[in-house]
Amino acid sequence: MALQLRLRTVSGLRGKADRIAKAAFRGLSFYTRVLENCEDEARFDETFRWPVASNIDGNEILEIQVFNYSKVFTNRLIGTFRMVLQKVVEEGQLEVTDTLIDDNNSAIQTSISIEVRYQATDGTVGAWNDKEFLETPSLQSEGDGRYPSETDSLLSSHRQGSAVSPSKSNQQSAERSFRRAGKGVFSAMKLGKTRLPKDDHRKQEEPAVLEAEDLDQKAMRLGGGLDPDTISLASVTAVTTNVSNKRSKPDIKMEPSAGRPMDYQVSITVIEARQLVGLNMDPVVCVEVGDEKKYTSMKESTNCPYYNEYFVFDFHVPPDVMFDKIIKLSVIHSKNLLRSGTLVGSFKMDVGTVYTQPEHQFYHKWAILSDPEDLSAGLKGYLKCDIAVVGKGDNIKTPHKSNETDEDDIEGNLLLPDGVPPERQWARFYIKIYRAEGLPRMNTSIMANVKKALIGENKDLVDPYVQVFFAGQKGKTSVQKSSYEPLWNEQIVFTEMFPPLCKRIKIQIRDSDKVNDVAIGTHFIDLRKISNEGDKGFLPTFGPAWVNMYGSTRNYTLMDEHQDLNEGLGEGVSFRARLLMSLAVEILDTSNPEINSSTEVQVEQATSVADNCTGKMEEFFLFGAFLEATMIDRKIGDKPINFEVTIGNYGNQIDGMTKPTLRRKKEGGDGDEEESELLQNSSEEDGDEDGELISISSSQPMKPLVTDRNYFHLPYFEKKPCIYIKSWWQDQRRRLYNANIMDKIADKLEEGLNDVQEMIKTEKPHPERRLRGVLEELSSGCLRFVTLADKDQHHSSRTRLDRERLKSCMRELENMGQQATTLRSQVKKNTMKDKLKLVQNFLQKLRFLADEPQHTIPDIFIWMMSNNKRIAYARIPSKDILYSIVDEEMGKDCSKVKTVFLKLPGKRGFGPAGWTVQAKMEIYLWLGLNKQRKDFLSGLPCGFEEKKTVRGQNLPSFPPVSLLYTKKQVFQLRAHMYQARSLFAADSSGLSDPFARVFFITQSQCTEVLNETLCPTWDQLLVFDNVELYGEAHEMRDDPPIIVIEIYDQDTVGKADFMGRTFAKPVVKMSDEQYCPPRFPPQLEYYQIYRGNSTAGDLLAAFELLQIGPGGKSDLPPIDGPTDIDRGPILPVPLGIRPVLSKYRVEILFWGLRDLKRVNLAQVDRPRVDIECAGKGVQSALIQNYKKNPNFSTLVKWFEVDLPENELLHPPLNIRVVDCRAFGRYTLVGSHAVSSLRKFIYHPPDKKAQHWNMTVKLLNGYLAMTNRGPRSCPTGEIVVNVEPEVPIKKMETMVKLEANSDAVVKVDVSEEEKKKKKKKGGGEEVEEEEPDESMLDWWSKYFASIETMKEQLRQQEAAAAEAEEKEEMEIAEGSKSQAKNKEKSKAPKDDKKKKQQSAPELPEKKNKQKIDELKVFNKELETEFDNFEDWLHTFNLLRGKIGDNDDNATEEERIVGRFKGSMCVYKVPLPDDITKEAGYDPNFGMFQGIPSNDPINVLVRVYIVRATDLHPADINGKADPYIAIKLGKTDIKDKENYISKQLNPVFGKSFDIEATFPMESMLTVAVYDWDLVGTDDLIGETKIDLENRYYSKHRATCGVSQTYSIHGYNIWRDPMKPSQILSKLCKEGKVDGPHFGPGGRVKVANRVFTGPTEIEDENGQKKQTDEHLALTALHHWEDIPRAGCRLVPEHVETRPLLNPDKPGIEQGRLEMWVDMFPMDMPAPGPAIDISPRKPKKYELRVIVWNTDEVILEDDDYFTGEKSSDIFVRGWLKGQQEDKQDTDVHYHSLTGEGNFNWRYIFPFDYLMAEEKIVISKKESMFSWDETEYKIPARLTLQVWDADHFSADDFLGAIELDLNRFPRGAKTAKQCSLEMVTNEAELPMISIFKQKRVKGWWPFVARDENDELEITGKVEAELHLLTAEEAEKSPAGLARNEPDPLEKPNRPDTSFIWFLNPLKSIKYLICTRYKWLIIKIVLALLLLIMVALFLYSMPGYMVKKLLGA
Repeated sequence: MALQLRLRTVSGLRGKADRIAKAAFRGLSFYTRVLENCEDEARFDETFRWPVASNIDGNEILEIQVFNYSKVFTNRLIGTFRMVLQKVVEEGQLEVTDTLIDDNNSAIQTSISIEVRYQATDGTVGAWNDKEFLETPSLQSEGDGRYPSETDSLLSSHRQGSAVSPSKSNQQSAERSFRRAGKGVFSAMKLGKTRLPKDDHRKQEEPAVLEAEDLDQKAMRLGGGLDPDTISLASVTAVTTNVSNKRSKPDIKMEPSAGRPMDYQVSITVIEARQLVGLNMDPVVCVEVGDEKKYTSMKESTNCPYYNEYFVFDFHVPPDVMFDKIIKLSVIHSKNLLRSGTLVGSFKMDVGTVYTQPEHQFYHKWAILSDPEDLSAGLKGYLKCDIAVVGKGDNIKTPHKSNETDEDDIEGNLLLPDGVPPERQWARFYIKIYRAEGLPRMNTSIMANVKKALIGENKDLVDPYVQVFFAGQKGKTSVQKSSYEPLWNEQIVFTEMFPPLCKRIKIQIRDSDKVNDVAIGTHFIDLRKISNEGDKGFLPTFGPAWVNMYGSTRNYTLMDEHQDLNEGLGEGVSFRARLLMSLAVEILDTSNPEINSSTEVQVEQATSVADNCTGKMEEFFLFGAFLEATMIDRKIGDKPINFEVTIGNYGNQIDGMTKPTLRRKKEGGDGDEEESELLQNSSEEDGDEDGELISISSSQPMKPLVTDRNYFHLPYFEKKPCIYIKSWWQDQRRRLYNANIMDKIADKLEEGLNDVQEMIKTEKPHPERRLRGVLEELSSGCLRFVTLADKDQHHSSRTRLDRERLKSCMRELENMGQQATTLRSQVKKNTMKDKLKLVQNFLQKLRFLADEPQHTIPDIFIWMMSNNKRIAYARIPSKDILYSIVDEEMGKDCSKVKTVFLKLPGKRGFGPAGWTVQAKMEIYLWLGLNKQRKDFLSGLPCGFEEKKTVRGQNLPSFPPVSLLYTKKQVFQLRAHMYQARSLFAADSSGLSDPFARVFFITQSQCTEVLNETLCPTWDQLLVFDNVELYGEAHEMRDDPPIIVIEIYDQDTVGKADFMGRTFAKPVVKMSDEQYCPPRFPPQLEYYQIYRGNSTAGDLLAAFELLQIGPGGKSDLPPIDGPTDIDRGPILPVPLGIRPVLSKYRVEILFWGLRDLKRVNLAQVDRPRVDIECAGKGVQSALIQNYKKNPNFSTLVKWFEVDLPENELLHPPLNIRVVDCRAFGRYTLVGSHAVSSLRKFIYHPPDKKAQHWNMTVKLLNGYLAMTNRGPRSCPTGEIVVNVEPEVPIKKMETMVKLEANSDAVVKVDVSEEEKKKKKKKGGGEEVEEEEPDESMLDWWSKYFASIETMKEQLRQQEAAAAEAEEKEEMEIAEGSKSQAKNKEKSKAPKDDKKKKQQSAPELPEKKNKQKIDELKVFNKELETEFDNFEDWLHTFNLLRGKIGDNDDNATEEERIVGRFKGSMCVYKVPLPDDITKEAGYDPNFGMFQGIPSNDPINVLVRVYIVRATDLHPADINGKADPYIAIKLGKTDIKDKENYISKQLNPVFGKSFDIEATFPMESMLTVAVYDWDLVGTDDLIGETKIDLENRYYSKHRATCGVSQTYSIHGYNIWRDPMKPSQILSKLCKEGKVDGPHFGPGGRVKVANRVFTGPTEIEDENGQKKQTDEHLALTALHHWEDIPRAGCRLVPEHVETRPLLNPDKPGIEQGRLEMWVDMFPMDMPAPGPAIDISPRKPKKYELRVIVWNTDEVILEDDDYFTGEKSSDIFVRGWLKGQQEDKQDTDVHYHSLTGEGNFNWRYIFPFDYLMAEEKIVISKKESMFSWDETEYKIPARLTLQVWDADHFSADDFLGAIELDLNRFPRGAKTAKQCSLEMVTNEAELPMISIFKQKRVKGWWPFVARDENDELEITGKVEAELHLLTAEEAEKSPAGLARNEPDPLEKPNRPDTSFIWFLNPLKSIKYLICTRYKWLIIKIVLALLLLIMVALFLYSMPGYMVKKLLGA
């Protein structure tokens, strides 16, 4: 078949350009040639042909796009033509001329003319009509296009049909039936192999047992010259070998893990807060996790409190519950016992966000506080904290806790996950709840029945409402009384910051009840899946869409045992309801005044949505056939069993809903049923075009038959029961289709990756080729997705999320395709590992994208019923069995036979109960639209007749009730059970008595039982005769049934215990095939055994299924193993299959036994070790008295054994310790199985290349150590030259040279040193003085080292980031646009990084170079040095059963002791030259040069530096820790020196203990919490094996210092000098040297080291010495050939503290180190003093001289004038109670104040940590003082004094005494910059300057939260040590001694009521003089006028009358 297109012309084009057209159909595109310079018409006249494998469906689309072509830029689209092929399919030929449409779907003038034909390929088959197609399979000719490039991405588009010649594919597929036609290229490639049904949890990591060359040739032959990389192994190997039988191995997880509680610990350190908004507050921080709250202490009057308090919350809950808990940090102002205080701001995020961070933690990050009540307010401050979430077994790497000097860059270290913008906005989340349907009954029906009888009313028995939880808040809708189909139309509105730091929204339908409400169903919406944060991303949006809820079974019981499932914990076992809802997010514009600023949850009415908004109702058809039901658990009993299949409530006959009345609306002639249809019982009859189709949803009950002791099976032999169900759902298949395409790409990718890993694991050649092939497949798969998903974007009912998701998925996949192509070219042998990691990220991303958040069709449940009770179930996602005409969109299990294991519901399935298989089913399922029903049987094995109900007898498409198979094949199955390893310990002895039981179809057989072993070698062949399989023979070959192997432990009484299970598929040989290579005989392979979710060992076996042909069994290959006389009828594994053996010698080094526990209450006295491997073994000498000496007298013994040549097949070696009791009795103490001998195998060196150094290295027992590089002969010398001054740390630059080159290595002065010299030259930091030797102590060294360590970590991080970036860039080259975006987002981040890196350099340069350093390991020393097992290994002896669930019997508890020793395995005979070497002692075999193991006395010196992050042990959230040390009989408890209320105590102590190895070799250091009453609690402990350290070649007895000095803080600690150590090492390693020569040279082997030769003693006298030289050689000991290895440097190690009660969770860390000195050597000097530094006493004198420009607060009573009564208050941080105030400068009118006032602050200060130390009682009830360390900060505040009301706070400044801006010279120059712009200003430290004077600004925040200047202060700071202060005392305030003069204050500053006259005088004289004069004048004038007026009439009269 093919589709042909002739593209004639495109006319009506605009302008002049080059044109090109592209035609696409089914994802395969063709381009035309480019037509240059065409104007309005482009004549293409080209023909394209698409070979098609499956019939073209009428609604498929052919798409043609026309472009303007450009060589440089992307082609510009002119228009598109899409044509539905319905007409073409009907008529076969069509000519069309039509217009194109543009991007907006509007027509444009350009038109196109084409001709399309659709015809059968070469005319052999007529135009098929589907019905014929089904009836006459014989028609189909061979090779007719079984290889279009349509379906599979293996062939590139250029060679469409011709790549695989039909003749090749004929060989195997002669008898393939018609329905294989649609399988695409893959079928051609695989020559008749269907893809095995792949469950999403199949395990596919098994080895590909075929040689690569072989594969390449196969591939070449098949692929017609294809690149071998592009062919999937799985695709070829069907022919070549049985890789694929593992491919299909279902790694079936029998046990759900989600709902099981686990231990979690959330630890939060609140460090400090900054920039809190508000004036002069007393802040407290409240830390809330879930419902638990804890508070810090209160800090008084400060906006930047420092807490450094640590809180721990412990939980024991399921992970889902844990990760949804909210962590809330809130700062509260002035909280006390009486009032709750006011909230300043809060921050919240969920635990899941923290857990997804790298290392599960945020470290030293700043949380942004915001006020939920006031949305427009902006940020309310920052809170610095550490948050970590630890689950069991997670270990947290805390960065080193040390003096945090770096000035914090807040913006760069915000407490937000990557990618979240720092400015988060407020947003509203609208969750609309429309309606629900299909709810289950939630009340008992007794009352209802009574009511019905009395009143006749019938009510629904449920009162639902919906509750939504989000970000710690919850809202709920109204309750709809008694309704199975409630209608709400309400919306719940949450207000939360966006993006929210909470991942999930929980939506729950609940039933309202008078007593208590219960959940009906729960659904979680993951915000990451419904939004996208990228540049082209979208806000969270959802629906309107239905979500399906699952939970417990639907029958109502009062106490539902599965209620948890309804709460969303664990996998739901039944459909509960579906809910129509939608979600939208709106970002708030907080500046808008109308916005309601509360964040309370609101519930409002919402508009309802149209019925068809979620899609058109369609009728779906589900068909299922049960082909096999075996392994049914016998516990069920033998009542008849049947199976029921349900989809939603359809098909559920027991407890689906029966609706009283059936409402049916036929809408506008469109036959859509109303959705209540959902709720009807399935037996509803329904007129259908093919007669009455009644759904049949369950099989007929049948009595089960017995298979064996544990299982039944149902007799489904030739008659297979079927079910079919009709159901109505909204048609949203597109969502599922897209998910399916992505899932398939992901499955293929995963299969490929597992192949690659398997090849690496089994060391097959060329895994990189396979990886390239995988990438090729990936990129073509991605492009295929883009074309397929693109085709119907204009679906009416698509939601916004559908559109956005489609866009983002297409973008992501397109991108991924390009990256894969780019990566493919970069995959080389050496880059393989890194690229593999990258590809794994692709896989995770694909899986994430494929998960569709908007549900459509509910999942299908298959229930096994016995006696009408539900027993066990399986749940199958509907998308997996959904049918589509396009191959890629089809569900992966649709119309395939799938193996399903049923499991118990809910909690019953936890633990051992869930491990037994309830039933194993082979089931065939098909789900699709009813109208596409015609080929629903096409995937079944052929050869059956359909049995239908009477009604459907003659209707062809009526579904059958059962299938009757007429064809059956007879096979013989051979199971070659060779051995198993690392099995589960099922008996109390710590061993098991294992046997394996193999199940195939209805038969089962067992191997023999092997007693007391965890590594049984059964070597047994099990033969299953007359296995009958139904269906066509070739189908069996491609897809044989699955074999289940279960391992049991045989018990003498009772039932055998289950130990684990695995699955396999056999290699199949048909009767007409040859039994010959490459497929036969099959190879042994490892199968992983599972027990529940955990692995429980491996099985080495092979399985073959041989068809018994017409000639009977005589044709089968004979079974002619060497029959074992002793084993009777047991057949061994035949020769071709069992591994080829060679003779090996195993040498065992027996050293000793340690820590043996009691056995049955008796102590072990005379133990012996038995070693066994592959049936041979050796016994150690007997230890006569374990207490006196637990070491063995004979050190080395050996035995010879036959082992497989292939090292991967080597059996384990068993170590067993027995105690020999009286009367010849033996008791097993414990055992250990060494599962892999690989690291102990010794390969003699190659004669040709003289790797002699390797040999001797191995002789010396360095079995596990690998050498650095090839060195050939010891001819040349290498000279290492060391500058005298430079510490050896800088020697990293030493060049690694070949041993035969003659060179001098000159080590350059380090960069830093140069920089420093430059700086000195620049005269910038002149003040830095060289540190004084006497000032330095051990702590100086320690802190300097920590700085170095942090610097190194920083560099590593930077380097890693850089590498990653480069990598990303390389990949992104392929997709340029993406690279650009990256640049954009990267840039700001980089700047911050740079800032961070450059900031700390300033303080660091101080005296870095001069201080000798040690090495601070931020982990245990063992991890650095490979557990010190360089030649002596420790094997834990185990005993007792392994616990069944996670909580009991951990590995730790099963350890009953340890065996120390080693082994060496090599082929015999060894080459002579080894045994003939000088000093070879045959008694020691390969273990030459081993020290004696006699008891030895040692002085052990334990130094404990400090502990960090201890788990709080007291109620107050603190602990009172002290150290306890135990070694042998010595038990030291340092109880009196406990440190009060500290979680980060500095101990600084050393302890000396004398011990005798081997009896006392396990050192335990514990930290206890001191309690006044009751016993002390253990906080945590750590154990150190001293013996391994003592004997290690790494010389861990006493660390080698960096430099050698004989006095001072860095004095040499070891009694042996470096030269003596060097001589000893040379002697032991048989190395030539050391030869000290003149001119400071020493020669060791072929290396020459040079260095200084003088040393100064205490008095400064110089003496000659070789020690420096020797030390240099020791530092480079690892470069010495043969004997070299890294020596342990002088160090401090950090060990995690663990508590047995909380296994696996760190309880804090301890920094310490251990020195050991043998007592027979000269005694070491006294221990180094590491006692904590005593803080130094200082006195800070602050003189406040003047203030200026202080803002004026008060209004004058008389005059209304502004003035202030100023005083200044000051204190040192943490000492608020000792605050000091100046006197008051009254009535300042200009803001000027004069004080001349001195404060005196005595304080204790720790120079190294830059912290003030305060000791004070926490409360009046405290037993003793607590020590606090806080940063040295001086606070000065300016206040306005009020007499009657509280004083007003005006402003403040806080100066960090280590780094504060220099004061301005004058008040004018003093500006706000000094506070806001600290980064740019020069900083000074009072500890260096000693005396500083200047002006500083006072600042406060105004109404708008802006900083403003509120005054300036002139102050002088003077720092004196306590001694200096005593010598020159000064008085407080203005007192003696050294008094300050009285300030010269103007007269205004009097108090008016004390001196009224003066005040009147002032009022009159100064201010109001003129006013008074004016008033007086006015008064005079007035009086004059008045007098005038008064006297005028009189005078007038007088004048008139002339009197």
